[in-house]
Amino acid sequence: MTHSPESLWAGRHIVAFGLLAMMLSGFGQTFFVAVLGADIRAAFDLSHSFYGGIYSAATLLSALLLLRVGHWVDHWPLARVTVTALGLLALGCALIGFAPHVAVLAAGFLLVRFGGQGLIAHIGITTAGRHFHWHRGKAIALTAMGMPIAEAILPLTAIVLLGFGGWRMPWWGATGILVVIAIPVMTLLARRIRPPVTSSPETDTEYNLNEPISFTRGEALRDPGFYVLLPAALMTPFIVTAVLFHQAALADASGWSVELIASAFTGYALGHVAALLLAGPLVDRMGAQRVLPLALVPMALGLITLAIGGPAWVAFLYLGLIGVTTGLVATVGGSLWAERYGVRHLGAIRAVAQAMMVISTAIAPITLGALLDMGIGAASIGVMLATGTISFAVLAVFAPDPRRRATPRHSSA
Repeated sequence: MTHSPESLWAGRHIVAFGLLAMMLSGFGQTFFVAVLGADIRAAFDLSHSFYGGIYSAATLLSALLLLRVGHWVDHWPLARVTVTALGLLALGCALIGFAPHVAVLAAGFLLVRFGGQGLIAHIGITTAGRHFHWHRGKAIALTAMGMPIAEAILPLTAIVLLGFGGWRMPWWGATGILVVIAIPVMTLLARRIRPPVTSSPETDTEYNLNEPISFTRGEALRDPGFYVLLPAALMTPFIVTAVLFHQAALADASGWSVELIASAFTGYALGHVAALLLAGPLVDRMGAQRVLPLALVPMALGLITLAIGGPAWVAFLYLGLIGVTTGLVATVGGSLWAERYGVRHLGAIRAVAQAMMVISTAIAPITLGALLDMGIGAASIGVMLATGTISFAVLAVFAPDPRRRATPRHSSA
């Protein structure tokens, strides 16, 4: 018999664990690091390019590490892998806070990107996806809600602490929160979550009787459909990171003030949260693979809106539509691989997609920066990105179903 909660309330401790994991990943996300970037650069007398290079290198290396260790969540006890991830994140925050040299700063960036953006976010989404079946979409949507909560709280808190003790204070505060509060609370929640394994290792229904097929990571990577769907899944983090990083330049190219574009991010936040509330039932009803192409449509419309430009309200609409896609894809991405390949090796399979996501966020600022340096305007950039988004959405429609060809397997990832 498998342990799949019959309702969200029955699995509320699982949802709470996932939501907190996503919130805590915020300490390793760009939106937290970015508000302290100018002060860090000044403290170490770094150029924009050198500072950006350190951060991008740390992000790329964290993706490679996640490829190597993402399967931990499949094989280690949940409490153990959670403490490991949060411990690495806390160590990274401490290294940045106490960094006497740029080399220590770089090591800190690596650990916060790996432990935060990478590993603990991977654990949170994987756990929600693995333990729910009928309510997987809703559970993952609630788990993903941790990200906009962190976006609303952490940057503002960092700015407040910045005024009290300089740029190091927020990192010391993050270390204290992670060690004193987060690790004990998350450990208690993790220990309440029973491993979703049956008493019969001879069957292929270890995780869910409704998902008789479980692909290993190798089998998933040999499935052509994986590569048909992956670009559509990666387009949103790529575009959102690029837009966030170069928001001032895009605003200037569109004739909008920096103050206006900053205010317009309220539209992004509202779209993000509203879509998360709608996405769960939608994914549960239609399936993640069918929703994915539809989820990209609002972002494509938002990019077309950017290309058209115009009065102030256009900025709110453009970012609001991108926020809608962000919320939809956060839920779809958490459900897609579990729905397609089963949950026995979900951690190993999701680690590949998560690592590719991290890589996409590393190259996005460089790519868009190069286009801006070439003199390409916001209108042309909007059209180019919208065209890519629509193309990948159409491609995802034709992803073949691997369940028609697969046979049950018992090998490890």
